[in-house]
Amino acid sequence: MRPQVLILGGQGRIGYSIACDVLRHTDAQVTVTGRRAAPSPPGLITRTLDLADAPSLQTAIAASDLVIHCAGPFHNRNGRVLESCIAQGVNYLDVSDCVPFTRRALAQHKAAQDKGVTAIINTGVFPGISNSMVRQCVEAFDAVEDTPQEIFLGYVVGGSGGAGVTVMRTTFLGLLQPFSAWVNGQWQPRWPYRDRQVVDFPEPFGPIGVYWYEVPETYTLADTFDVDTVVTKFGSAPDLYNRLTGIVARWCPKPLLKQPATIEFLSRVSYGMTQVSDRWSGTGIGIWAEVGGKAQRYRSTLVYDDTAIAAGVGTGSLVALLLAGELNQPGVYPVEQALPTPLFERTLHQRGLQTTHGWS
Repeated sequence: MRPQVLILGGQGRIGYSIACDVLRHTDAQVTVTGRRAAPSPPGLITRTLDLADAPSLQTAIAASDLVIHCAGPFHNRNGRVLESCIAQGVNYLDVSDCVPFTRRALAQHKAAQDKGVTAIINTGVFPGISNSMVRQCVEAFDAVEDTPQEIFLGYVVGGSGGAGVTVMRTTFLGLLQPFSAWVNGQWQPRWPYRDRQVVDFPEPFGPIGVYWYEVPETYTLADTFDVDTVVTKFGSAPDLYNRLTGIVARWCPKPLLKQPATIEFLSRVSYGMTQVSDRWSGTGIGIWAEVGGKAQRYRSTLVYDDTAIAAGVGTGSLVALLLAGELNQPGVYPVEQALPTPLFERTLHQRGLQTTHGWS
């Protein structure tokens, strides 16, 4: 029988990109869900499913060999999907991008181990591919007389990055409060969209300003690798969007910004603006991962012209490895703890992506 893959939230841009990758690289039967009825794209089964309907959710999971949770924003999600997968012995992936959600998921590590369930969180492109690029850099130090001390991750997306309103909501939700970053061996507060730093990304981006932003890598990389500092900064192209987001972060009254109606308004306006600017900015992704030691630095960069497709590659690669039995690691893990670098590089190459990496 064909493996059964269930993609919750699979009617969205990222979920659909994952579905396409899975169809292209495995023989799985893929079911995508959404809260509204939709026609089934070629090769896919479409199903209406509300995650608040616990009995229907459990039934859908029970019929699956692998569940992929794409129904963000994850700021508003509990751990019910993962809990149900663990209870029913079904492997799990998600594209979560929220630190509190990440912590809730990692807290279920022992339960997943006991049930023999492999659960990998924060898959996609950032987080996801970015985590593996950091591991690639850290492991380069195994061959030299030096030790990693600092991780820097910079991201840039063109316009909307090909994503929908949900990602815009996630961006504005991330502005509500300071977050903890691992700096000089201790957790220190950092405000999002502060401390601009220009990174010279590979073409077509070039020099772009990036700013502190909380992503799960801020937390998981500090836990995974023995380093003193982890810096995670994000920016958009064109730079006007960074300036506008910074104004919102600094000057919008926090009680007002916490209102769902405000988040929705800002998200809709931003999405409308990017629908215009995407025509010349594109919707690509650039990642700059750099690890510094006492005397040397190792860098890995990646650019791709479609952020959502890159996210599909990041998650789809893990799907293929899980279904083929090449990944079998019961427990709950971020990508950098679950995916060996040789498998990362191989599956990326199979999909026409590659990192440029070396000593800098």
